[in-house]
Amino acid sequence: MSRSWYILHTYTGYEGKIERTIRSLLEKKEIDSSVILDVKVPVEELVEIKDGKRKTRNNKFLPGYLMLEMDLPEFGWKDTCAKLYRIQGVTGFVGNFKRSDRPMPISSEEAKNLLMKSGAIKGEKQTRVKPSFNVGDVVKINDGPFASFTGTIKEIFLDKEKMSVEVQIFGRPTPVELNFLQAEKA
Repeated sequence: MSRSWYILHTYTGYEGKIERTIRSLLEKKEIDSSVILDVKVPVEELVEIKDGKRKTRNNKFLPGYLMLEMDLPEFGWKDTCAKLYRIQGVTGFVGNFKRSDRPMPISSEEAKNLLMKSGAIKGEKQTRVKPSFNVGDVVKINDGPFASFTGTIKEIFLDKEKMSVEVQIFGRPTPVELNFLQAEKA
């Protein structure tokens, strides 16, 4: 037996309910807590800026999936999996084509990346900023050395969460790179 992370496929929107059901089964000792060690719905923190107000919410970045840390025994794993399959909304494990097959764990690197993105590994939480800007929008810079300047967005770099804004400095158009939190629509 070895501890590994597995991905359980569910109906979209049922993730929280299924997580609560599994935790309840663990508390009632209907599922062995030495086999299922942890259950997580992968969520990330998403920051949105609308009307100049900063709003933070948790966003499921893998809708329809749960992460299970399990220590599946060589013999008797079918009993645990059968109990999971009986939960309404559970469709199966990722990587399995038949329910009679032993679940396939994800690699430790994949698990680490998912846990870091969801903030389960302390100090590593990643917050994603959802832009409310488009190329061509006029924005007012509210932070940094160019605070109170206005400019036009020329490029948006979603992967870096930055944008290139053209501002007028001494009468000349100058490109300035800003992160999404440093500007608001004018």
